[in-house]
Amino acid sequence: MLGHRGCRLGITYPEITEMQARAIFEAVAQVAKKGVKVIPEVMIPLIGGVEELQNQKSIVKKVADEVLGKAGMQDQEYMIGTMIEIPRAALTADRVATEAEFFSFGTNDLTQTTMGLSRDDYASFSKDYQEKKIFKADPFAVLDQEGVGKLVKYGVENGRATRPDLEIGICGEHGGEPSSVEFCFRVGMNYVSCSPYRVPIARLAAAQAAISDKSEVARTA
Repeated sequence: MLGHRGCRLGITYPEITEMQARAIFEAVAQVAKKGVKVIPEVMIPLIGGVEELQNQKSIVKKVADEVLGKAGMQDQEYMIGTMIEIPRAALTADRVATEAEFFSFGTNDLTQTTMGLSRDDYASFSKDYQEKKIFKADPFAVLDQEGVGKLVKYGVENGRATRPDLEIGICGEHGGEPSSVEFCFRVGMNYVSCSPYRVPIARLAAAQAAISDKSEVARTA
């Protein structure tokens, strides 16, 4: 997370971003010829602030205009958003939302950068932390709502303050853990994303959160 990767790599080597964007929009043009309607969502990873997003977004838009224009698809819809994996991006969500049409909270990496833990390294001493009750649970399995969760909530609220229709979700293993899914519902996310084998658990947790919310509304009405 502290290395030369994500949007940082695209800023240093814009041809990488160009290549990836071209692949996406050429694919859009190809499936459109088969009568398939798609609305691609291009996600810029690992930004720390709006300036990085602006840099990479301009490249994506340039390639999109070129490819879609050549295909006669100037009216093709698409969205450009970002993955929120760095605390600074969450803390400046109001500014990031001026450029982003959607947020996806990468909570695996946001946990690493917020708690200063490496997912690989933590495994070597996780047992000690849980046995001594320093952590209630593995923070890479169950979202740390006290710390990481506050950043997520802040990001959701401030992003939507700038762009009320901002589409927001999370991507990572937390998206398939029941208490984390309930938290995402509570802060107003649109969706959760997780690995395929956890989808049934995520769907059940989302349904339970929705039922619980309706019950709470009924009790207070």
